[in-house]
Amino acid sequence: MSAMPDSASPSQTNLALAPTAASPSACPVDAVLRLLMGPWTTYILYVLRSQGPRRFGELKREINGISAKVLTERLRMLEEARLVHRDYRATIPPQVTYSLAPRGEELNPMLDMVRDIALRWRDEDARQALPRQAAE
Repeated sequence: MSAMPDSASPSQTNLALAPTAASPSACPVDAVLRLLMGPWTTYILYVLRSQGPRRFGELKREINGISAKVLTERLRMLEEARLVHRDYRATIPPQVTYSLAPRGEELNPMLDMVRDIALRWRDEDARQALPRQAAE
């Protein structure tokens, strides 16, 4: 499975969700995973899921290491894929808040399962590393 390039536009992302003439029976799991595989995408969804609606600056501070450009690209892509809702309020200064859209909420059980597997594997790997470290 190849990762979607960071430069892929949101419209290219949505095209990946629909079967093409070249592959009418494209794997639907692959399409969703390609959408989620972009850099920082699952991290953004995780923050919005676990901490609720966030403004851009809050997201940037909570996702250590992400650039403003990449965060903007990822949020636009997630909004176009209808996973994230963007609430714009014409105040001074303008207020933009991001939250999970209903389609994004549908991913919660899957994200929970992946989190549980990741934690279990991390613990297993840590337990296996202890005997190796003691032997060295």
